[in-house]
Amino acid sequence: MTRSVTSVSVGAEPGPGRSPFVGADVCQAAGFTLLPGGHGPVFDEPMWDFTAVAGLPAQLHQAARRLTFTGIVNPAWQLLAKELLFALLAPSHPAVAVLPRALRTPLNLRSARYRLAELTRWLTWLSDHGVTTLGQVTEDHARGYLAHRRTAGDGAERGPATRKAAVTAVLDLCDYAELFTTDRYPPGFRPWGGAAPHAIAETPPVGPNKTPPVDPSVLQPMLAAALYLIEELGPHAVDLARQLHDDAQLRGRLPHPRRMPTDAVTAVLTRHVRDRVPLPLLADHHIAVRLAGGWAPDDPLLPIAWDLLARQAGALRFRLEWVRRLRGQLEATLARTGADKPYCRNAAPVSRADGHGQVAWSLPLHPHEAEVVVRLVRTAAILVITTLTGMRASEVMELTGESRRVEHLAPGRVRYRLASRVIKGRPLGGTDDEWVVIEPVHTAAGVAAGLLDSPGGDTKLFNLLGFTGLYASFRTWVDSPAGQRLGLAPIPDGPVNPRMLRRTLAIELAYRPGGVLATKIHLKHVSVATTEGYVSRPGGAQARLLAEVNEQETERNHALMLAEFRNFQNGIMPAGPGASELTSFFSSVEAELAGHDPGSPKTVANDRQILNLLSRRAGVLHLGTANYCWFTDPAKALCLKLAGTPSATTPLAGMCDSARCPQATHHPCHRDVWADTATTTKTLIASLGTTRRVEKTRLQAEHDRALTVLAGIDAATRPADPTERG
Repeated sequence: MTRSVTSVSVGAEPGPGRSPFVGADVCQAAGFTLLPGGHGPVFDEPMWDFTAVAGLPAQLHQAARRLTFTGIVNPAWQLLAKELLFALLAPSHPAVAVLPRALRTPLNLRSARYRLAELTRWLTWLSDHGVTTLGQVTEDHARGYLAHRRTAGDGAERGPATRKAAVTAVLDLCDYAELFTTDRYPPGFRPWGGAAPHAIAETPPVGPNKTPPVDPSVLQPMLAAALYLIEELGPHAVDLARQLHDDAQLRGRLPHPRRMPTDAVTAVLTRHVRDRVPLPLLADHHIAVRLAGGWAPDDPLLPIAWDLLARQAGALRFRLEWVRRLRGQLEATLARTGADKPYCRNAAPVSRADGHGQVAWSLPLHPHEAEVVVRLVRTAAILVITTLTGMRASEVMELTGESRRVEHLAPGRVRYRLASRVIKGRPLGGTDDEWVVIEPVHTAAGVAAGLLDSPGGDTKLFNLLGFTGLYASFRTWVDSPAGQRLGLAPIPDGPVNPRMLRRTLAIELAYRPGGVLATKIHLKHVSVATTEGYVSRPGGAQARLLAEVNEQETERNHALMLAEFRNFQNGIMPAGPGASELTSFFSSVEAELAGHDPGSPKTVANDRQILNLLSRRAGVLHLGTANYCWFTDPAKALCLKLAGTPSATTPLAGMCDSARCPQATHHPCHRDVWADTATTTKTLIASLGTTRRVEKTRLQAEHDRALTVLAGIDAATRPADPTERG
């Protein structure tokens, strides 16, 4: 298809000339590849449909793949909007490349849709205020529209993103004015004195990540329930999904005979009696339809799902006249077999989540209830994968039936991977990437693949576009009698979304060992998988997650250093072998602070400035289960001496003996751990017989050590007279 390109002189008034994009293939100009046999939009069409474009991310829902211009009533402005969107999608087009203020990087379809939506609002607002041509637009119109978009209908203040979008819509028509052939702003018009959009919209500077983590009281039971559904119910749900799929396939093949297959129906009823199989029950909402159609409420055949019975006889439907003709035989069969829901009869037993015995993995289900169970297990897989990998929603949605990878490194050593694509910040279609994951994540992806109608291939595993609804249904089910029957802990109310789960993982890894991610998931395993993913693909998405974790660790160490310094100033001292060295360091910092002239501009007056003095020591802080490790000198590290690795650059937490290591300190936050250890060892000693002297001696030593540490913490943390520290 040929494209006609006409030049538009800079600063000229719009005239009757043809648009430079008339007849242009939008996909060709934007560099989009089409699926085999697909057709893309032409510039002149009132709606640009990009559904045939290859490589669109799964996160881009169907409505977002279409740009509709019919919301703009003014025909001249409708053409102007097309010209602007074409320029944003194809900035290298000859008519666009010469514009001094035009963007040089093409927009993706999602951003282009948002841009068109805001432009439509702006032009509609102008029409509502009596403006018929852009030549009538003034500074007051621009400011009025921004004020209009600043406040929502309920009076609430909208965020800076909305304000910036409104400003951008106004300024786009300035930046691309030379391109428009039907209407333009007055010559030289640029509202807000030419300020940048972010300044006009009062967008705050980019700061730390403000996405909140999931509340621990929500996270713990949520992840525990998701893991339980995957591990205990997952294999059964896969079988159920296959049965539902097979039944659906059967419905598509069965005939709809006008004559009753008497022999086949009789054979089916005979089998039900012989094998003592209950007749299938109808769902309540279908019973209500029958009652509305004239069925008697006391009819014993009212609740029977006749169509399910007909399919066993090779027919699609069970006609009402067949029921009348076979009533005697049907009632006799019902009296001997009874009736029950058709799916999950005699379900296999599973262990309850709370450890209190076993129960059937499911009670009998109607077809729509069986579909709900399959959907719940799929949601559980989403939660497990998102929570334990930190993958973004767009990356989870790119997982397919063939995403799982297994790498056998050595006997007993296996590395699990998930292959997906990174969408954020990448060209159309994203870039291939792999995540190193732990086994529960790999299992969850396998269960999700088994739930597909056609396992394997490039079929997407998930659709997270309705995540809020999916999670709400999951939580409701866990809190319902169905979830409680399985021993699942109720999930408290609280927001959960993929961004929050990614943020939670970063914080939990950074703040371990105090994390409460899940009792049965070892954070060390998740951390190792994340680190392996970084090593495997240094430029991949897992490297970005690890960078977020490192940022959180830095923030954590700074917060802990500042808190301990404040404790020191209040007379609450550290305990343990490394206490004197840490106290000396704090004393030197305090002396440096005291040496500043209060009237000097260099006065240290806030936490940020204090942290500058503490930051070097914060960089060597490592968290132990029951101590802080100040890894300032590897030669002094007891764990490295015990392991015979004196040249290591990080401590070996698993070999830590903080009661003897000169770089370990104990603080009030560690007291409960040592108290629990003392109580546990005392109980064990009392339970041992007189013949187990060696074990008693070992436990007594541990008990004495715990008591010594407790005494040290109590003595050091008892606030003293501040003057005594001098």
